[in-house]
Amino acid sequence: MRKWAIAAPLLLFSAFLALAIWALVAPPSRDVPSRMIGQPLPAIALDPQVPGKPGMASADYKGGEARLINVFGSWCIPCRVESPQMLELARAGVPIDAVAVRDTPEQVQDFLAQYGDPFAAIGADPNGRFQVMLGSSGVPESFIVDGEGIIRYQHIGEIRPEHVADIVAKWREASQ
Repeated sequence: MRKWAIAAPLLLFSAFLALAIWALVAPPSRDVPSRMIGQPLPAIALDPQVPGKPGMASADYKGGEARLINVFGSWCIPCRVESPQMLELARAGVPIDAVAVRDTPEQVQDFLAQYGDPFAAIGADPNGRFQVMLGSSGVPESFIVDGEGIIRYQHIGEIRPEHVADIVAKWREASQ
């Protein structure tokens, strides 16, 4: 019995130490999934961000085709990284709209001129209100909305080359 009395604190301390080391080595995910998945797109009417492109309205997403909504900012470095993949998605036939968060028309025009323009519409979200309504916690984030206006998928972070095929598949699934 005396051996257990001596070993128990040592075992307890060892278990605590192992747990602390594991927590430091395996950091928690910073992804915040949207609670809007499976829900209708929030009621919106975003003004156009740049001349020559329409803004966005929730009514545009009902009775049509599935679309990808990309939440981005011209000031966002990961948004620049995902630009080639956005162009690739557009070439694959995925219709893409964008929400420009806390941006100016001039900065967005410069961004599009430098990195390409895969967007059919770009809505202005100057204070990030619509971004919050979507359940987006940062930029870039992308959402697939089906033809009935229901949010079906969320991609957190920049779209990398290895994500393109999966996003095209998710869009096709939402299109059925």
